[in-house]
Amino acid sequence: MALFNKVLASVGIGAAKVDTKLHSGAVYPGSKLEGIVEVRGGKIDQEIDDIYLKVQTSYETEKDDHKYSVNGEVARFRLAESFIIKANEAKDIPFAFNLPLDTPVTIGKSRVWVSTELDIKKAFDPSDNDSMKVAPNKLMESVLHSINDLGFRMREVECEEAPKWMRRRLPFVQEFEFVAVSGQFRGRLDELEVVFFLESDNAADLFLQVDRRARGLRGFLSEALSMDESTITIKVTSDDIPNMSSKLQSVISQYI
Repeated sequence: MALFNKVLASVGIGAAKVDTKLHSGAVYPGSKLEGIVEVRGGKIDQEIDDIYLKVQTSYETEKDDHKYSVNGEVARFRLAESFIIKANEAKDIPFAFNLPLDTPVTIGKSRVWVSTELDIKKAFDPSDNDSMKVAPNKLMESVLHSINDLGFRMREVECEEAPKWMRRRLPFVQEFEFVAVSGQFRGRLDELEVVFFLESDNAADLFLQVDRRARGLRGFLSEALSMDESTITIKVTSDDIPNMSSKLQSVISQYI
């Protein structure tokens, strides 16, 4: 019977199981994520080589003019070294770690989840996925609210593969896309694209792409040659929050 149970466990039947419970509600980039990993033994004793917690998201990439979605790893944490989980034993492993500053926020199409994996030799590796809610931090909120105050509406938010010149730690960035629906930029801009590169809770590089609306023959020619787009990088800090709208308005106005 013991041998039969080993055979079943090798394909996941009667093997150890894992369940991760997140203690945090909404978190934000750079904040602490806490929880507990519950490991439950199966019908036989098993040696667990490693337990890994991975923060993951998905992003759009393109190959041969075909777009598709792939999973990307934001962070990986090793929770435990080798140990034996006995048959029917319950073992709880608490964890706490800071999310990377470049963790995407869960707005629009963007999803973030924690994947927990047990590494068991010569056996099926149990896993567990748990969705997370990642909110913008105060600096990001200030920028997003200010863009809204300037008459822009958020149209889409998604993670996309970044061109090599734009990449930092990760191969993708989270892009916020806006359209002007009121105010001074309505009818003058096709869209505004924003990417955050957080340096800390209180500072960020802001990448803006301003897409001007074609007006007249010269405008249409510029659009056809992709000359109607301007890219800008500015630094924002928590000191800018009281006057964020006027700062962004001044910057964007220079490129229309």
